[in-house]
Amino acid sequence: MRFLPSLYHHPFFSPISTSISYSSVHPNIITTHLSRFLFFFSSMASSTVPIDAPPQPMNQNNAGDAALAVSHKSRVTVVGSGNWGSVAAKLIASNTLKLGSFHDEVRMWVFEEKLPSGEKLTDVINRTNENVKYLPGIKLGKNVIADPDLENAVKDANMLVFVTPHQFMEGICKGLVGKLHANVEGISLIKGMEVKKEGPQMISALVSKQLGINCCVLMGANIANEIALEKFSEATVGYRENRETADKWVQLFSTPYFMVTAVQDVEGVELCGTLKNVVAIAAGFVDGLDMGNNTKVSVSNKATSVRCMPVFLCLLFYLDCLSYQAAIMRIGLREMRAFSKLLFPSVKDSTFFESCGVADLITTCLGGRNRKVAEAFAKSGGKRSFDELEAEMLQGQKLQGVSTAKEVYEVLTHRGWLELFPLFATVNEICIGSLPPSAIVEYSEHKPKCSEVLDPYN
Repeated sequence: MRFLPSLYHHPFFSPISTSISYSSVHPNIITTHLSRFLFFFSSMASSTVPIDAPPQPMNQNNAGDAALAVSHKSRVTVVGSGNWGSVAAKLIASNTLKLGSFHDEVRMWVFEEKLPSGEKLTDVINRTNENVKYLPGIKLGKNVIADPDLENAVKDANMLVFVTPHQFMEGICKGLVGKLHANVEGISLIKGMEVKKEGPQMISALVSKQLGINCCVLMGANIANEIALEKFSEATVGYRENRETADKWVQLFSTPYFMVTAVQDVEGVELCGTLKNVVAIAAGFVDGLDMGNNTKVSVSNKATSVRCMPVFLCLLFYLDCLSYQAAIMRIGLREMRAFSKLLFPSVKDSTFFESCGVADLITTCLGGRNRKVAEAFAKSGGKRSFDELEAEMLQGQKLQGVSTAKEVYEVLTHRGWLELFPLFATVNEICIGSLPPSAIVEYSEHKPKCSEVLDPYN
């Protein structure tokens, strides 16, 4: 059995075949290959499965067991229908048609809205097979059924995929209490946390506590619109104890263009997906202030040819010319790790090297909606509010980084950790108007101490 493909033929090490300048390399090309790089080496280190082997179905039912298998088929409902929710439904629907252990139909709960035409959003989705508001131009799959009634959407499901803005989850869970089957499994694709008097609560924990069900998480280096276009992306499933359940989620989401792996670290995976949005806000401030230009001007004015340069060298070259942004990412990753370990000492260091960790951080800081809106905020000198920019730029989608920064700040204040996390603290203070956007480059005057809190866990 062949466990390692030829390095030369592996897609990560394939050369760029046309002449390009580093300044023309799209960030998503860079991060796509970075994701492949991380997956390639993490596979060598931790897996006994051939990394170039095709995915294998979890269950193969004999012909004689067909009738029994039908009664045990899983039914999936996606709770949420925004940009990412619609993409998740598309991924899942493509797999339920192929996998014998799932019913073909995928229900998608839609918060009902009226479109400018006067039609209801659910009616248009079911008629056109397209979410014309949040994912226009993409067919979801004829087996996706939009349903505006939450209770009806989940009534037959035993696998629930939660993918809504995190601030709405408590109300959604309250509406589902007593409405679910006893054997329901959940998975959260939601970035964020609830901050209560007794302390912060992750969304997966909120789901488990209120609904009494096991809840895994899925986070990773991906941008919803690119997955919709079937560009290569990857993600990480975090689970607690039941590896069989985690494998079922991996099977449900995996496609040739969407690579999914599982790790036993729910809190680590979920906090990576949550905190990276705060760092992306900081990266957006830097872009809006054009702080990266001085560090790259000496090479950016030259069309440097890198014909046939290996992609990993392009990555190093590109990041060298974005040193300020890279510094934000490095410091942000350090604070993410420290904050996660202070809240949950069980969080594993290795999780930060999965797709949900450093790869997702880079992807979001270079191409996500949080970076984009924060850049516009900085360019306005902080004179335009995030609410105004969100409404103008996101067409109904919600910005997660600003609210998460506020929640993180509340935790830091309550526990006396503000001095340990100067980047997180500064991002929130800029967002609420206490500091100007330019303060993002001054926060480092406060000596960061978050590395000190990691020593007990090293």
